Amino acid sequence: MALLRTREPETLYSAASCSVSLTAVSKQYGVKEAIFPLNLSIDAGERVAFLGPSGGGKTTLLRLLSGQLETSTGTVCLCDRDLSTMPTGRQVSQLVGMIHQQFDLIPNLSALQNTLAGQLGEWSLIKSLVSLVWPMNRDIGLSALTRVGVEGIAYQRAGSLSGGEQQRVAIARLLVQDPQVILADEPVSSLDPARAGEVLQLLVGIAEEAGKTLIASMHSVELAREHFSRLIGLRNGAVIFDLPSHEVTEDMLHDLYNLQGLRSET
Repeated sequence: MALLRTREPETLYSAASCSVSLTAVSKQYGVKEAIFPLNLSIDAGERVAFLGPSGGGKTTLLRLLSGQLETSTGTVCLCDRDLSTMPTGRQVSQLVGMIHQQFDLIPNLSALQNTLAGQLGEWSLIKSLVSLVWPMNRDIGLSALTRVGVEGIAYQRAGSLSGGEQQRVAIARLLVQDPQVILADEPVSSLDPARAGEVLQLLVGIAEEAGKTLIASMHSVELAREHFSRLIGLRNGAVIFDLPSHEVTEDMLHDLYNLQGLRSET
């Protein structure tokens, strides 16, 4: 089973996968080097976690991969396509989708309406506005909510849901969007440990079933080791290690998170 397809409603799931590459990519804010020049290659279907202290560059790197930020130097390629040459909107949304730390749900809309927002990259403005009042393609949205185990809350306001339920709705929205690359910015950091493990297992399982490339920034080293096959350590905007999960040692992690020499977030 794979992600929900919205482009062909009669076909509920797709199984596309996509490689990711960064060549000499850097990001500067004035004189501050947020990401030092780096080269990175991620195979289609890989599960990769970024680790590192706050301010180390994890979120910046995810935003470069999603096209939310432009690189200062270098090239980001998704599915062998240069992200900078692609128009925003439909083409980008078909390639990459991102789950943010705060879920980005609209509190006064229902879980179903928030889920169907995954189609906005393909809808016209008029259709998008109409759907805010009367949700379109309900079956697709309900299927996504069922897949993540919260079909019973479809018509509840997003603002009334628990943190775990909101995160599942955010994942359901991603199912509807059906991108080839899934990005997640500390997707379970606001949840308690038990629910964090459940939600992360769900997200990783969906990516695996669909053969999707999954890249996440992680606060928990333990969860990253458990669910991701490759760990990349980022510190002060530079890659400290890039290894299979089982090869990352405690000494490496100590060096990664050591406060000495760590730059300020600001």
